[in-house]
Parts: sequence; structure tokens; C-alpha cells
Amino acid sequence: MLAYIVRRLAYGAMVVFGVLFFLFVVFFWVATPDDIARRALGEKAPAIAIEQWKENHGYDRPLWPWESFDNNMLFAHYKSMLTFDFGRSDADDVPILEKIAGGVGPSLALTVPMFVLGLVASVLLSLIVAVFRDTYVDRMGIVLCVFGMSVSILLYIVGAQYLIAKLLRWFPISGFDPSPDVVLRFLALPIIVGLVSSIGSNVRFYRTVFLEEVHRDFVRTARAKGAGEARIMIQHVLRNAMIPILTQIVIAIPFLFTGSLVLESFFGIPGLGSLSVEAIQGNDFATLRTMVFVGSLLFVVAQVVTDVCYSLADPRVRLE
Repeated sequence: MLAYIVRRLAYGAMVVFGVLFFLFVVFFWVATPDDIARRALGEKAPAIAIEQWKENHGYDRPLWPWESFDNNMLFAHYKSMLTFDFGRSDADDVPILEKIAGGVGPSLALTVPMFVLGLVASVLLSLIVAVFRDTYVDRMGIVLCVFGMSVSILLYIVGAQYLIAKLLRWFPISGFDPSPDVVLRFLALPIIVGLVSSIGSNVRFYRTVFLEEVHRDFVRTARAKGAGEARIMIQHVLRNAMIPILTQIVIAIPFLFTGSLVLESFFGIPGLGSLSVEAIQGNDFATLRTMVFVGSLLFVVAQVVTDVCYSLADPRVRLE
């Protein structure tokens, strides 16, 4: 297993290298160091101030190694990320680690409840639909799931903000307050929107997994021995469907830390998702590359953890 983990981590390192290179190429394809400096200093900043800012932040060097082998921005880009020297934001010169530390709390406060509640609701609803397979309950469930998947999350957000927040006034339209006595009021609406927008695809996925297990020989044997349908679904079907469920769970864990770009932006939650959006809008390359690097690292680690969980959940799985 150790050799397998080392090999997967080596593959993951190549993925991270590729992601960083792709980000560098795409970013400087649509923006220049002068654009970054103007966003930081203002459009009316004098040329001498822009040149001084570029020199202070390392954007006065050539982009590519063939222009300057030992002093170029691509090499500095890799060096900063691989040594975890994230530096300061291009937009406001605040340490990036300080920004990340300030955004982790709001992001986790949103994504963790949404993830846990979504997982429990999706699995339970999928089990119910699988129990009533090939009936009107099953067909109606599929129709509702497809309908929920077909609606854009933007429509869910706008509809919830208008109906629940503006007309009914149950929750604030947007904003965030970390105080324990009011934080749930600000998080309730985005959590509801996140659950409703994702539950359709999750129920359809888990329903497919459960229906594959329902027709296995061991399920027919348990049913022939007189086991009840609820016991069969929980002790046999759910237990043997843990590998695809683990895949969904572990792969989703990195995104708990990186936040939700859409929900945080529309609901004014100062998490890591909104931090990434602000970095994109403000040509803040230093912050954006840090967020992409952290996200890719978490994704690679999650992939390895998923494989290890496979072997723990199913003894028949061997990592070689």
C-alpha cells in the first residue's frame, strides 16, 4: 500500500505542476503586469508609480524562462508556491495567509452544514425511492430530481432571496455576522439554497447505486431468509454501497475548505469562495494562484484518501 500511495502522490504532484502552469498561461494571456498594477493603484496612476509597483512585486521580470533563464516570473511562480511562500495580496498588500485564515471560518460555517445535511437527506431519500422502486413514488421522485437538476442555481438564489427574504422576511437577503446568536440567520438561506439545488443530482446518483445492489444475490438470499425490507436496505444494500458513497464524501471534502464561489458571492459571505471571486475580478494573481494551489493540493490528497478508504470499506480491494 505504501508504494501505491507514493506513486499516487507522485502523479498528484505532476497534476499540481500542470495546474499551476495552466493558471499562469491563462492568467497572463488575458491580463498583463500593467493591468495588475493599475487595478492595485488605480486607473489614473502615473507610469512611474506603475513601474515602481511592478518592481516591488516582482512583475518587472520576463514571463518565460527562454527570455531570462534565471530571473523570470514563471520560475518565481513555482518557487513561491512549492515553498509555500504565498506572500501578500496584489490588491491591498495584505498577507494572503491572513486572508485565508479569515475566510476559512465563514466558508466552513456554510459548507459543513450544507454537506452533512445534504448527505443525510440524499441517502435517506434515495433509500426510500429504492424501496418503492418501479412505483409511482419512484417515478415521481425521478421527475422531481430531474426538474431540480434542470433549474440553474442562480434561479434558486434569486427566487429564495425574493420569496423567503424579501416577501416573507424570514432571513436576511445577504450579509454575514459571526456572532453566535445571529450567525444562523445569515447562513440559513444559503444552506437551504445549496441543499435544494444539489439534492436532485445526489438522489439520482445514490438511487442508481442502491438499485444496483438491490438485485445482487446476497440481497435475494437475505430476502429469502425472511429479512424485512428496511433491514435489507440498511444492513445489506447501504453497507455494500459504501464505496461510491465514500467517493462522493471524500472528493467533496476539499471543497468544504475552498468554499462555494456562487453562494458566497450572492449572499455576501466573506469566505474563501468570495475571496477567489474577488481575486479574479481584481486581477489579484498572488491570491488567485494561492487559492488554486491550495485547492489542487487538497484535491490530490482527497484522491489518495479515497483509495485508502476503499480498502478499509471493502477487504476485497487491494492497493498495489
